[in-house]
Amino acid sequence: MCPLRIIVDRLEDWRPYYPSEDLITADQFLSLDRRHRSGDDQDRSTHIINLSSELDYLGTGYYVSLLAQARGQRVLPTVETLNELSRKALIDLQLDSLGPLLGELARQGRLTGDSLTLRVLFGECLEPALARLARKLFERLPCPLLEARLVRRHDLWRLSRLKPIRLRDLNAEEQDLFATALNRHSRKVWRTPKARRRYRFDLAILVDPKEALPPSNRSALKAFIRAGRKLGIDVSLITRRDAGRLAEFDALFIRETTALDHHTYRMARLAEHAGLVVIDAPQDILRCTNKVYLHALLRARGVPAPDGVLLKRRDRRPLAEQITGLGFPLVLKIPDGSFSRGVVKVESLSQLERESTRLFDDSALLLLQEWMPTEYDWRIGVLDGQVLFASRYYMARGHWQIYDHSGAQVKSGGFTTHDPEDVPPTVIKAALKATRLIGNGFYGVDLKQSGERVVVIEVNDNPNVDAGIEDAVLGRELYERIMAVFLARMQACVQQAR
Repeated sequence: MCPLRIIVDRLEDWRPYYPSEDLITADQFLSLDRRHRSGDDQDRSTHIINLSSELDYLGTGYYVSLLAQARGQRVLPTVETLNELSRKALIDLQLDSLGPLLGELARQGRLTGDSLTLRVLFGECLEPALARLARKLFERLPCPLLEARLVRRHDLWRLSRLKPIRLRDLNAEEQDLFATALNRHSRKVWRTPKARRRYRFDLAILVDPKEALPPSNRSALKAFIRAGRKLGIDVSLITRRDAGRLAEFDALFIRETTALDHHTYRMARLAEHAGLVVIDAPQDILRCTNKVYLHALLRARGVPAPDGVLLKRRDRRPLAEQITGLGFPLVLKIPDGSFSRGVVKVESLSQLERESTRLFDDSALLLLQEWMPTEYDWRIGVLDGQVLFASRYYMARGHWQIYDHSGAQVKSGGFTTHDPEDVPPTVIKAALKATRLIGNGFYGVDLKQSGERVVVIEVNDNPNVDAGIEDAVLGRELYERIMAVFLARMQACVQQAR
């Protein structure tokens, strides 16, 4: 079977477009008898773009997506997306974060009148002013052909309806957009026959080209691509705009700073739901991005960590009473800060009162911990329960943190990378014990060592891998080891499907 199948109701529905050997009707697709093992490489690599109608539960189009998934094929839209589209409550849940964008578009005069109908074709639309809205609708509910109806009530815009539309209902201008959008969406699928034979799996690396402090620099990303292709994995860089293309891949590697209320978490969930191997998995992001959770987890499981307390916004007790047993200076943290942001050193009770009042505007809980001054922090990189690298990150010059955000430009300290065998065993032991509480993903454990005492500061789900830093000991082997884990997990997925 070809690596791509475009499913339509009738072959004549495709008449406005260039002929394609990948075209097949829904009835023909449903009649295919899959007597061979559904998990073989050829079937697994087939991409299905379901453009048939009757996508409601148990309709013809619904069964196309259902059988495609049962056969181990990657299909757009998935059955899960169709189920959500059929239930208004689930749509509202998926799109409840669109309110601010709709408000912004209204203020800019891009939403006029009392109602508006927007057609979204593979995340694109004819109205340039509404391109962001179209992309977000497709990211949340990846369906090739969507129609959204927006209404204004009491000066507030909301989505009143979102439904799939039929291919044959597109007008001439929409047909042109559909053709170009489909081509852009599927450019990864329509590779040359040589490329199809060469690579067994497809892996996407999610990046943000504009991120100031990305988890991997450009040289590291190139090294990941080379390492993957050496192992038979075609590696592609994608951005948040490519959320609708996730079904084209077998794995997702997030190399963009993660957060819960963020597209990185949403894309990780979408990818995991679609059966992709995902690093960072949604569970890892959920567990690692919140310092309050990690503080409670480490304390409950006996992992050495700094002494500290949780401060609650509604706790009416005097702060002096809440911090009994802790002496200044102390470190105050918001739950989800990163790169030393949202972390404040407090020298007195009065400063603690001021800073906690300010930070409580963003979080109901704050973490207050003892201050442990050290020349550097250990960062132990762990993947699949194995130590990959060990680095020392030194404090920024004249500052008490690795990253200094006090000036116009972010400054950071130096680094050294060491063979894990040369790292104190207590550091390695504490790092591995901490990661076992999280999972078997890719983690960077930050630890402080003061004399014989070793404590875990935090476990990061998205550890840096920069060329010239974390790879200083292993070189290319570091990237190959990471890609080898992806390969093993993708192979395991194929075996499970058989």
